[in-house]
Amino acid sequence: MLIYYKHESFKIIGAAMEVHNELGHGFLEKVYHEALEIEFLKREVQFLKEHKLPIYYKNTKLSMVYSADFVCYDKIIIEIKALSELNTEHTAQVINYLKATKMKLGILINFGSKSLEFKRILL
Repeated sequence: MLIYYKHESFKIIGAAMEVHNELGHGFLEKVYHEALEIEFLKREVQFLKEHKLPIYYKNTKLSMVYSADFVCYDKIIIEIKALSELNTEHTAQVINYLKATKMKLGILINFGSKSLEFKRILL
C-alpha cells in the first residue's frame, strides 16, 4: 500500500501526539494550534500557519481563499479540531479543501477527545 508523504506524515502525527500527551483534552482549539506550532519547530517540520490558499472552480481561481490551520512541507493540509468527536462533516471539509486547492493529502487532527484522533485523507 502506497502512503503519500510517509516520512512527513509521521513527523506531523508524532508532533500532534506529543501535544496531546502533554496537554490532554479540554482546551480550546487555539491552544492546541499554538502548542502544535511549537512542537513543529522543535521537530523541524516545515509549515506555514493560517496560510491562505487559492480555491479553484473549473480551473478558474476564485476571489475567496481558504485559510489552512497549517500547510506542511508545501503539500499537506493540516486541519485541527478540539471536539468531543469527529464526524463525516469534518472529513468532508478536508476533502473539499483538497479538491479546491488541488493538494493530495490532508490530515484531520482532533485534540478534543480523550485519545488523540487523526485521519489521513487522500484525494
